[in-house]
Amino acid sequence: MSSTPSSLDLPFQRLRELRLAMLHLHKALLDSERIVYEQFHGRIKTNVEFFQLVTEHEWFNWLRPISQLIVKIDEATSAKEPMTIAEANQLIEEARSLLQPSQTGTLGQRQLYRAIQRDPQVAMLQGKVASLIG
Repeated sequence: MSSTPSSLDLPFQRLRELRLAMLHLHKALLDSERIVYEQFHGRIKTNVEFFQLVTEHEWFNWLRPISQLIVKIDEATSAKEPMTIAEANQLIEEARSLLQPSQTGTLGQRQLYRAIQRDPQVAMLQGKVASLIG
């Protein structure tokens, strides 16, 4: 019996890999945005203060859809009802749309583009995500 995944398993495996890559990218984006935020507004003193800013301050608004998509993927992959291939592909498509950097696209796409330009770690992790979302 072969240990390689069947072609039916590939969207699910890809989605699991994408979720992990998105988590790493999201963390790098948070770290990068924190640095820029602190340059404009001063030092963030505690992690609690940072969490409040991330969840409530308009500066971090553009990151929330990424957080929400990661949660959506988590919920879909841990649901009692098995996810369909179409649902897995739809989540991958949402990631493709959301995580497409652009100088002229949506606010999130423009912010992602800027983060890639200023932060090599973000650029590297975005490359990993891009390879998974094709």
